[in-house]
Amino acid sequence: MANGIGSVEIVEAMGRAGMLGFFGAAGLTPNLVEAAITRLQADLGSVPHGINLIHSPNEPDLESKLVDLYLRKGVRLVEASAYLALTLPIVRYRLSGIRRGPSGEALASNKVIAKVSRVEVAAKFFSPAPEAMVRELVGRGELTEDQAALSRELPVATDLTAEADSGGHTDNRPLVTLLPTMIALRDRLQDQFAYREALRVGAAGGIATPQSAAAAFLMGAAYVLTGSVNQACVESGSSDVVRGMLAAAAQADTAMAPAADMFEMGVKVQILKRGTMFAMRAAKLYEVYRSCESIETIPPAMKVQLERDLFRAPLEEVWKKTREFFLERDPSQAQRAERDPKHKMALVFRWYLGLSSRWANAGEPSRQLDYQVWCGPAMGAFNEWARGSFLEDPKERRVVVVALNILAGAAGLTRAHFLRLSGRPVEPELSRFSPKRLEELRPEVV
Repeated sequence: MANGIGSVEIVEAMGRAGMLGFFGAAGLTPNLVEAAITRLQADLGSVPHGINLIHSPNEPDLESKLVDLYLRKGVRLVEASAYLALTLPIVRYRLSGIRRGPSGEALASNKVIAKVSRVEVAAKFFSPAPEAMVRELVGRGELTEDQAALSRELPVATDLTAEADSGGHTDNRPLVTLLPTMIALRDRLQDQFAYREALRVGAAGGIATPQSAAAAFLMGAAYVLTGSVNQACVESGSSDVVRGMLAAAAQADTAMAPAADMFEMGVKVQILKRGTMFAMRAAKLYEVYRSCESIETIPPAMKVQLERDLFRAPLEEVWKKTREFFLERDPSQAQRAERDPKHKMALVFRWYLGLSSRWANAGEPSRQLDYQVWCGPAMGAFNEWARGSFLEDPKERRVVVVALNILAGAAGLTRAHFLRLSGRPVEPELSRFSPKRLEELRPEVV
C-alpha cells in the first residue's frame, strides 16, 4: 500500500516466510524509495520481493524517474498499479535487458505483475508491448532492433492481479464477476499469442478471511493478494491509532473520496469513514474545484471555511508550501500552475489530500478528523472473523500470522467442501476455521 504503508518490515517478514511482498513506493519521493530498495536488497538478497510502480498521469516525469531508479538499482519485479493505459516508462522497464535464451526463447530480466480492475487495461498488459512505444525506445537508443523483434514474443505482464472491491484505487468490482472475466481474457490471449510461459491471474480486493481466499482459489485464482488487512498489522507503515481504527471497522464503514494523485480526473479511492471526516471534506474540495476557475474566484464564505476547517492557514500560504514541494518533486507542475490558475488551485487542494494520508501514518493527534485511511470492506470481514480470538487485539496482528491463517484456513475449508461434494458427511466444526497462533501453524519457525 502507498506511502510506505506496505513497509520494508512487511516485505521482509513476508519474504522470509516464503511469501511475496511489495514495498508501497507510491506517493514517496525517489530518495525515500531508493533508501527502501537499498535496505531490502541488503537484508533479503535473493529472497523474492517487489516494489510498487503506480501510474502517475499528472506527474509523468516522476514515473519516469522511478523507472530510472529501478533499472539503476537492479529491481527485477514491480507491481504496476492504477494504470489506465500502458505508459512508456512501464514498457521501458519490462523490455530493458530483453534477450534470447539458450533455446531461442525471449527472456526478460524484469517482471511486471499488473494490478487492474478493467478488462481493456488487462488486455494491454497481457499483450506484447505496443509497436509505437517499442519504436520510440529504439529511436531513443534504449532498445536494439533485435530486442524490438524479441518484444513481440512476450507480454508486458505475465501475471495479472484482478483487483476487485479494494481499499485505495478501486472500481468497486465484485470479485465473483471480475475474476472469471479476467481468466477468460487470459485464455483468449494465451491462445492468440501462444506464449511459452503461461499467463496467470491472481485475485485481490476482499481477500481477508479463509472463506474469501478459498472462494478465489476455487474460481481459478493462481494466487491471492491482501492489502487492507496488512495495513492493520503491526509491521505496516501506518500508526497505532489507525490500526486501532481499522480494528474497529465494519464492512459498511467505508466510503469513496477524491484521489490525491488523480484529483483533476475525478478518480476516487475507497477509504475508512468511521472516525474521520475526510470523505466529506475531500468531496467538498472537488466540488469547489469543479465550480471555480481559480483560488481567487472561490466564494469568500467558502474560502474562509476551507482555510479554517481543512487547511488551517490562508490558501496563499498553502500555495507557497505546495510550490516548494513540487519544485523538488516535479518542477513542471509548479511551472504549469504559474500559467494555469485552475491547475494551481488543484495543486493546493492536493496538498490537503496528500497530507491527510501522511497525518494518518504519523498518527498526528490534531488531525484525526482529517485522516485518509485506505480501506475496503475486507477489513470489516476480517474483524468479524477474528472477533473473540487473539487476532481481535491490534497488537497481535502480524502479517505472517494473518497470511498463514488465511491460507491454512482456505486449505482446510476447501478439503471440507470437496468432502461434501463427494457425499461424505462433514462435521460442522470442519466448516469453520478459527484463528491460530504461529506455533500452531508453523511450529518449526517458533
